Amino acid sequence: MIDKNKPVLVTGADGFIGSHLTETLLSQGYKVRALAQYNSFNNWGWLDDVRHPDLEIVSGDVRDGDFCRELTRGCGTVLHLAALIAIPYSYVAPDSYVDTNIRGTLNMCQAARAEGVDRIVVTSTSEVYGTALQVPIPETHPRQPQSPYSATKIGADAIAASFYNAFDLPVVIARPFNAYGPRQSARAIIPTIIGQIAAGERSIKVGDLSPTRDFNYVTDICRGFIALASAEGIEGRDINIATGTEVSMEQTLRTIAKLMDADVEWVVDPARLRPSKSEVRRLCGDNTLITTLTDWRPSHSLEQGLRKTIDWFVRPENLAKYKTDIYNR
Repeated sequence: MIDKNKPVLVTGADGFIGSHLTETLLSQGYKVRALAQYNSFNNWGWLDDVRHPDLEIVSGDVRDGDFCRELTRGCGTVLHLAALIAIPYSYVAPDSYVDTNIRGTLNMCQAARAEGVDRIVVTSTSEVYGTALQVPIPETHPRQPQSPYSATKIGADAIAASFYNAFDLPVVIARPFNAYGPRQSARAIIPTIIGQIAAGERSIKVGDLSPTRDFNYVTDICRGFIALASAEGIEGRDINIATGTEVSMEQTLRTIAKLMDADVEWVVDPARLRPSKSEVRRLCGDNTLITTLTDWRPSHSLEQGLRKTIDWFVRPENLAKYKTDIYNR
């Protein structure tokens, strides 16, 4: 369904998933217009080293509606990933999350409608489900806002769904579970563990290790986005991108230590703990819809994905980009 004669717009393209998605689209022969958040340093995030004749990088901000309209003009498909994502920071600055996640999604939906795009895929998160009431978690699972971040993503999902219901905007809501891989920010558990071990630490600072997560390697997530942008007749649906398996944070740490041949211990850092009612205890996604509606399947086991992630992080030029001794909330 993606029209290769028109650029694919990726918002949040300078970030972790967005940069991988941009590269994946380019490798498959698509033209990409990539939004990097405007800053006075002329920094394009993870796109700084990406050069391709079919890549157009635009700096701007989804919080500006007029800019979003201009950004979207001429594009056939929009993959909207731009968001504030760090859960701990949402406790400190919830208003920023409302502006970027809810209003930013509203602006992109308005722009997509005005410019008559073929499809807009809006990025949700498994955090909207909160602690699982049933496993695996289907798309019909109740929404439980256990953090300001997840509340704003629930709001963004509702905005997107309303544009489908009210205006027939061709919206699909993609709900990825727990992405990991090269370039992920150190706020997440996998890069913070790898980074500390790679920096020579043997006492690893962590938060609560008892919750479980459904970890998905980043390129599998990217293929999921492209599958949802391409499949016919799925407008108006919200669809999980998940492996359907879960692993505890503690087992994840042990697996990383084994793969890095590291004899480590861990210590709970109170700064890394969520408020008790805010911690999502269990996430494991039902992937029946995406595997029924598309040909997407996860292609990486957790160990395969962790090996690739470790290989990337331990390179000195990559590790140098991280402040492994500072908790990045």
